[in-house]
Amino acid sequence: MGDVTLKQLLADGKVHVLDGAMGTMLYGKGYFLNVCYDELNLKQPRLVQEVHEAYVRAGAEVLETNTFGANPLKLATYGLADDTEKINQAAAELARAAAAGRASVVGAIGPLGARLEPFGQMSRDEAFALFQRQVKGLLAGGVDGFVLETFSDVAEIHEALRAVRSLSDLPVIAQMTIGTDGLTNYGTEPA
Repeated sequence: MGDVTLKQLLADGKVHVLDGAMGTMLYGKGYFLNVCYDELNLKQPRLVQEVHEAYVRAGAEVLETNTFGANPLKLATYGLADDTEKINQAAAELARAAAAGRASVVGAIGPLGARLEPFGQMSRDEAFALFQRQVKGLLAGGVDGFVLETFSDVAEIHEALRAVRSLSDLPVIAQMTIGTDGLTNYGTEPA
């Protein structure tokens, strides 16, 4: 039997178990919030792979790459924007190695950390281009799907999805954050 893919898991009609929070695990190992967790894919690859392996041992069937903030805009705050593709590729390769054919690997993509028009200065095309760089790295590392997570702006998640679709037809899990008032931070209803 080959590697388990997200497409296979989605098609079988069963409930599947994803991994848990990467950041929480890294924090628990002594890497505090002043560290760029995405850079650890290059600086501490064994540590990142060990976290993934622990989730596989615990029964996770889907591993998310350690790339929640690995877009050029967020990486720029650490002087790492030029390493976007390299960081994402390394993250996917580490998760793939940890999965060892027993779990699917999905590329984790979080919000850019900037507001899109009309709420902010960034254009939708700029956001699309930034997400595309992250997607390219994740694809080079061998992901078999994507998870767009913790988005509040429908326009922004649309650009992330558009970036994935411009380069791949792999499955995508798209998650929005809804507040206790039943709306996103931008006032959008779940429907």
